[in-house]
Amino acid sequence: MHKQRVFILRMAIFVAIVVAVCAILGSTIARMFMANPAMNGVILGAVIIGIGYIFRQVLVISPDLAWLDAHRNGPGDLEPIEGRVKNTPNFLAPLAAMMADRRGRLSFTAVSLRSVLDGIGSRLDESREIARYMIGLMIFLGLLGTFWGLLITVNSVGDVIQGLSSTSTDVNAMFSELKGGLEKPLSGMGTAFSSSLFGLAGSLILGFLELQASQAQNRFYNELEDWLSSYTRIGGSLSTGEGEQSVPAYVSALLERTADSLDDLQRTLMRGEEARQGQGHGFMALSERLATLTDQMRTQQDLMVKLVEGQMQMRPVLERLASLSSQSGLDEVSRAHLRNLDVYGARLLEEVSQGRAQSVQEIRNEIRLLARTIAAIAEDERR
Repeated sequence: MHKQRVFILRMAIFVAIVVAVCAILGSTIARMFMANPAMNGVILGAVIIGIGYIFRQVLVISPDLAWLDAHRNGPGDLEPIEGRVKNTPNFLAPLAAMMADRRGRLSFTAVSLRSVLDGIGSRLDESREIARYMIGLMIFLGLLGTFWGLLITVNSVGDVIQGLSSTSTDVNAMFSELKGGLEKPLSGMGTAFSSSLFGLAGSLILGFLELQASQAQNRFYNELEDWLSSYTRIGGSLSTGEGEQSVPAYVSALLERTADSLDDLQRTLMRGEEARQGQGHGFMALSERLATLTDQMRTQQDLMVKLVEGQMQMRPVLERLASLSSQSGLDEVSRAHLRNLDVYGARLLEEVSQGRAQSVQEIRNEIRLLARTIAAIAEDERR
């Protein structure tokens, strides 16, 4: 995009210089313009329209440049890039459609590349035809004004000569009549020279601007050709032996089709390998989670064993306390403590059983997830 701005900047500087020169020579140009306002106005209007059209001619390739930069600086497999290009390309519309049909994967032969480039080049040439016509129109309008002014001059000179009286003896009256008669021929000469000047100046201005526009389009065309050349397969003619005869066209097309099929197969295998690698990473993550869950279950099991051992150790003590209480009797405080110990023991057993049930449920969920994953992988492999 910055390369396009260089040409637009050159054109803008040139137009600014022309406007500055016209402002400096304003009075002279105004007198020249008033020699024939109608013809000169048409010429100036055509110049302004031509300047606007040539600027548009440079700006209209902006979507194509943005599209080319996005794909050239994008991923290597030329997948369609969305969101990076606001407008669809104008001159590269066939190439964009071709890439969309092939899902961003391009491969050209030398002949197909030349065909694509010729089509884009013809579109660029068509866009320059109107600018070239405007330059020729400036020259035509200048010549038209010139011949119109000369025609007026010739007719006026003839009228002046016919109006002179050869019998008049008053020299002053004769010169006064001659001066009055020469005003119209001089006006015709002013029309001729002013129209010629405006026409040639307009053609010069439009010619320089059209040159810059052509350079911008040619640079865009060269960059496109260099980029597409990297996706071109160079294939020589196949020989059959002694006569070095080339293989028929249908055989060459069949070989190209086979090469395209092999490329597609290679891409499919690469994507399958990437999918398998992703599944392997998933299995690794699942194995790690199962190992973590197993460690937690072992820890809980050890804790449960310790609790059971503690209860087994507490049972003789409780039995002894019960026997002592039955023999000697206990006060209400001791009995309350014993009841609390019984409640706490029951609660501890309940919490242990709940934790064990929760652990079993988590193991079931993980096994169910593993079974679904294995079933999905098996279904993908069948496809």
